[in-house]
Amino acid sequence: MVVGAFPIAKLLYLGVRQLSKPVANRIKAGARRSEFFKNYICLPPAQAYHWIEMRTKMRIMGFRGSTINPLNEEAAAELGAELLGEAIIFIIGGGCMVLEYSRQAANSRRKEEELAQTINSLQTQLGELALATETLDAQIREVNRLMLSLPAAPTTK
Repeated sequence: MVVGAFPIAKLLYLGVRQLSKPVANRIKAGARRSEFFKNYICLPPAQAYHWIEMRTKMRIMGFRGSTINPLNEEAAAELGAELLGEAIIFIIGGGCMVLEYSRQAANSRRKEEELAQTINSLQTQLGELALATETLDAQIREVNRLMLSLPAAPTTK
């Protein structure tokens, strides 16, 4: 069993997850500065999140028919950038989990294949031994038959 490879893989995944936070922060900063990111990537999810959150809070408090005002552009850009950063961290973490799962599945599959090969090898050896046993049994029967067919030795008194 290879002990050194297992902690290294875990350490790499942990490192990737730790690096995802600064990367997400840089993307958030870039999203706040870029008009394209602000208008098309940050604002729509932020407004949708705000609408769903406020609607849920209003329903919990018992206000059914109240209208929800959209966030101003500055607050929506900030919320959208935060949502984008959290989504990036979540996607990287999920990717690490998928990679770890596929690695574990590959190891499990490899072990099952090795076990199947071992079982097949043992079955083949068992068949060969059974054949050898039958051959030896037939030879013993032949020797016994030949011994019984020999004339009896004269007895001396």
